[in-house]
Amino acid sequence: MLLRTVTAATAETAVAVINNKNSFFDLFKASTSLSHLAQTHAQIILHGHQNDIQLLTKLTQRLSDLGAIPYARDLVLSFHKPDVFLFNVLMLGFSKNGSPHSSLSLFSHLRKHTDLKPNSSTYTYAISAASSIHDERAGRSVHGQAVVDGFDSELHVGSNTVKMYFKFSRVDDARKVFDRMSERDVVLWNTMLCGYRENEMYEESVKVFRDLINESCTRWDSTTVLNILPAVAELQELRVGMLIHSLAMKTGCYSHDFVLTGFISLYSKCGKVEALDALFREFCAPDVVAYNAMIHGYASNGETELSLRLFRKLVLSGERLNSSTLVSLIPVSGGHLMLVYAIHGYSLKSGFLSHESVPTALTTVYSKMDEMESARKAFDECTHKSLASWNAMISGYTQNGLTEDAISLFREMQKSEFRPNPITITCILSACAQLGTLSLGKWVHGLVRGSDFESSIYVSTALIGMYAKCGSIEEARRLFDLMPKKNEVTWNTMISGYGLHGHGHEALNIFSEMLSSSVAPSPVTFLCVLYACSRAGLVKEGNEIFNSMIHRYGFEPTVKHYACMVDILGRAGHLQRALQFIEAMPVEPDPSVWQTLLGACKIHKDTNLARTVSEKLFELDPDDAADRNYPQAATVGQEAKKRKLAKAPGYTLIEIGETPHVFTSGDQSHPQVKAIYEKLEELEGKMREAGYQPETELALHDVEEEERELMVKFHSERLAIAFGLIVTEPGTEIRIIKNLRVCLDCHAVTKLISKITERVIVVRDANRFHHFKDGACSCGDYW
Repeated sequence: MLLRTVTAATAETAVAVINNKNSFFDLFKASTSLSHLAQTHAQIILHGHQNDIQLLTKLTQRLSDLGAIPYARDLVLSFHKPDVFLFNVLMLGFSKNGSPHSSLSLFSHLRKHTDLKPNSSTYTYAISAASSIHDERAGRSVHGQAVVDGFDSELHVGSNTVKMYFKFSRVDDARKVFDRMSERDVVLWNTMLCGYRENEMYEESVKVFRDLINESCTRWDSTTVLNILPAVAELQELRVGMLIHSLAMKTGCYSHDFVLTGFISLYSKCGKVEALDALFREFCAPDVVAYNAMIHGYASNGETELSLRLFRKLVLSGERLNSSTLVSLIPVSGGHLMLVYAIHGYSLKSGFLSHESVPTALTTVYSKMDEMESARKAFDECTHKSLASWNAMISGYTQNGLTEDAISLFREMQKSEFRPNPITITCILSACAQLGTLSLGKWVHGLVRGSDFESSIYVSTALIGMYAKCGSIEEARRLFDLMPKKNEVTWNTMISGYGLHGHGHEALNIFSEMLSSSVAPSPVTFLCVLYACSRAGLVKEGNEIFNSMIHRYGFEPTVKHYACMVDILGRAGHLQRALQFIEAMPVEPDPSVWQTLLGACKIHKDTNLARTVSEKLFELDPDDAADRNYPQAATVGQEAKKRKLAKAPGYTLIEIGETPHVFTSGDQSHPQVKAIYEKLEELEGKMREAGYQPETELALHDVEEEERELMVKFHSERLAIAFGLIVTEPGTEIRIIKNLRVCLDCHAVTKLISKITERVIVVRDANRFHHFKDGACSCGDYW
């Protein structure tokens, strides 16, 4: 090809005498087409300069600039004495022209088939090429060779290596490279800030920024501000944001429009809507990006009318809309479904659904509105999916309790070109925790071990939550103890995990450790601790915690905090104290508070108070009142039927090996149904010999939930336990998960079965874990 092109160009070229080499450089600059460059190449050959490395290097660069990369490749590979600079120009040309694979191949050719030594630019281009094609193996290999050749600490190589590892989500490796750098410029610092932010590790990004300000003499720039602001916004650290605002004004970084836009996004994320208009007025001529930030700021803070008004102004201004404009307009909260439909329709007609950010934003908002069919439609309409697209759909399924769909989609994603990131893993661990499938959770943990995600505080915290909710509190604690850094959510997760299992004293010990650490408790922390106290009957401790939350830490209790206190008092039988506590509440008690007291009345057989409370509850919430566990519930239930208030069907899951088995009340579909019912009959005979009498007084409690079965005899948890006894070895622990609160009779039966069979039976219901052993339950018969 090269010979044909040059020959043709030679025939077209007037033979002019060009003795000055600089004239060729002028011709390169003036060339605007491949034909022009071919003619210049012909002149170089005619004048005997075909071995001039400087001319050929510049020609290769211009060929690359014009997209004639095959011509450039043939030129370089036909040159008998190329130098490393010529190879570098061609490597960069390959990457710029969308051929990073060829860039890596040329790097390999240079090392294996020439005597040339790569320099820092060679390694920079090779690492960038490996990063752009997500080839982690090639990237690590190039990095290793750079270390051997002593170029790994060179600034450009180091910055690109850090950027590459962040792109692979190998954040620990990125940090190690950064820490080994003896010299650090603003580009390297900015790469760290951007890398942590893109991997959703916002706290680490802020910490790096603090290190830059406090420990480095490097002068930061407007790009630094642009990289740190999104992390601060995600954390909603308004004080940090205001500090950066002040620093930006002092250092001259504030004059750039994109920095102003960044501050608009920051203040809107922190809910400071009143600051947006003042910032917007500082623009001389706001562009579409600034408009987008303002529109999103209003929309995300519930100011839908203001966002629509600004959108109309943008349209009338003649500015060309982009995909970000529509993403900004999409409301982030519910209550605007028709607006979302309108935006969806407009996006479809105008072709914006081809931009992945639009269908991803639609998927997110539909999921928040529990419009999962529409969410999946938007996801499927996305022709060029990104990792964010997959995460949005998986997260939507998880948040709406569609755990099996989330896991199925995650498996589908694994077959695609995308690797999960910490956000993906956190979502899927949440799905495993909801489902209660320990084997599936362990499988995801295996994926985490094979990646660098275990170093992510968010992933480690999600693992702790998964193990706690799947019944393995010991493994949750082991992982907790291994974590070198813990944030507030980590501490809360461990405290609530102990509470879920009824281990109140352990929860209080963890809380004490938290208070001794550098992490301050929040209202959510106190809610977790109060929950743990209520599940363990720790009245005195719970009362002290509640008072310290108000008087020592200055937090205003929410209805949930009050409900926990009612639960603590009710569990201990202090029903009148609990009633007085409710009546003295400074806020209006919602149904959850009265439900809590009604549950205590049921356990302590206080019929009179229960009738009063259930009447109050029915006034507030007839739907939930139909679910109460008292004789009067029959009347309430009949009224609820008239109003067609549906209840969720009950089911129980048991895992045998890695296979889940799901049972419903009176289930006849299992292959071993005959053996299961025979086992139940056998167990009932032994229980009656031990003095068992069915709890008929409260049998109505789960009639609705167990698909209106007249008897509790074949509730789903009993079928699951019987199946577990059949297929597991004697002495094996049995674990089951029920989606609803276990009924009183089944609770009594499970205690007896644990004693008769000498088995430990662990039950996770909608409220908590029950550990049955030797005829007793860890909940102390109150749940």
